[in-house]
Amino acid sequence: MAALTSVAPHSSSSALHPKFHPTPVSLYSNTTNQLHTCYWKAVRLSSRRQSLCSIPSGLIIHAAATKPAKSPAEEEWKVKRELLLQKRVRSVEVKEALRLQNENNFVLLDVRPEAEFKEAHPPGAINVQIYRLIKEWTAWDIARRAAFAFFGIFAGTEENPEFIQIVESKIGKDAKIIVACSAGGTMKPSQNLPEGQQSRSLIAAYLLVLNGYTNVYHLEGGLYTWFKEGLPTVSDK
Repeated sequence: MAALTSVAPHSSSSALHPKFHPTPVSLYSNTTNQLHTCYWKAVRLSSRRQSLCSIPSGLIIHAAATKPAKSPAEEEWKVKRELLLQKRVRSVEVKEALRLQNENNFVLLDVRPEAEFKEAHPPGAINVQIYRLIKEWTAWDIARRAAFAFFGIFAGTEENPEFIQIVESKIGKDAKIIVACSAGGTMKPSQNLPEGQQSRSLIAAYLLVLNGYTNVYHLEGGLYTWFKEGLPTVSDK
């Protein structure tokens, strides 16, 4: 089962029911790096209140929610990738990242959830999670919790609105930063992925360049590859 890392609203219309206008919701899968769009609404059928959500796999669920404004992290991957390439954000392999960290004072920014970071991370890495556990209890947050619960996930996460603020408090704008997450993603095109594949670290790199960071790199292969190759690792447990 995919681990969903965020839920985000989208603007579109639907004819699921002639008298109701559902709010489309996207579930971002951390394991597949794909967005699954659900259409949320309340429908009254034979005196019972039911919910309906149609996703690509054919599953059906229901709820009603209102939407917050779209954030930069929710921008289409094509737009993010174009800016990353324009700003010359370069991907580096794990062994090169270790060398740059040790010899050239590069900062390794680990954007995984805090619990994953504490379990294992490269020595000297700085953790600022780009997604956090859903904190609020607005109608929208309740709907997102319901979406995660439908997939058996009871600790759903959302974009961390303080991500840039925390990074700025820890890392200067002129620092050389390598952004890392679990899977890594890639900007390199392939036959199956002509625009590469989005990941948490690439989303974070996008946010960094949008906010004035000029020396941003991306860890190709992610920390999964770092750990697999037996590179230095520490734990806070």
